[in-house]
Amino acid sequence: MAKREVTQWAGVSDESVLARTGRSWRQWFTVLDRAGAQRMTHKEIVAVLVANHELGPWWQQMVTVGYEQWAGLRDRYQKPEGYEISGSKVVPVPVNTLYRAWRDRRQRGRWLPDAPFEFGKATPDKSLRLLWRDGTKVDVFFVVKGEEKSRVSLQHRRLPNAKAAAAMKQFWKEGLGRLAEVLAARAR
Repeated sequence: MAKREVTQWAGVSDESVLARTGRSWRQWFTVLDRAGAQRMTHKEIVAVLVANHELGPWWQQMVTVGYEQWAGLRDRYQKPEGYEISGSKVVPVPVNTLYRAWRDRRQRGRWLPDAPFEFGKATPDKSLRLLWRDGTKVDVFFVVKGEEKSRVSLQHRRLPNAKAAAAMKQFWKEGLGRLAEVLAARAR
């Protein structure tokens, strides 16, 4: 991959990185290139930031990931254990109704038919782990947003490549959209 000019890296805009770190993405890329980061591991780049720049741990990671993406050392959605995508949706129902829409096979069939997974660990109205047949894992979290409103968020982990990550990003976007439509219709 070649270096690219984009104003957002690691999910962070140029304006945000400048406001929070005092440097733009372009300035960070220059600093890290001069430090030889092109030939460094992720941990080594973080160590440069720790030793030479006053950034908190979260910003150390974001600047490092942003640099790796810009320099072609890391793809979008890439993590050490493979690729990972996330998604979320707020729906106009209580959290227990949202949780049941995932756990109940008949309800789930209305918005996520034939999904190839088994349930792993579950904490009612809080979280689920889905074990996908291909060996990937999905962590699903449920949060109360009000008496009649809740949010589901998920992370699909250990995807094998960028193409699979993009496909699953679209799959979950569409699936969560259908879930919201089904639950909104029931709430009326």
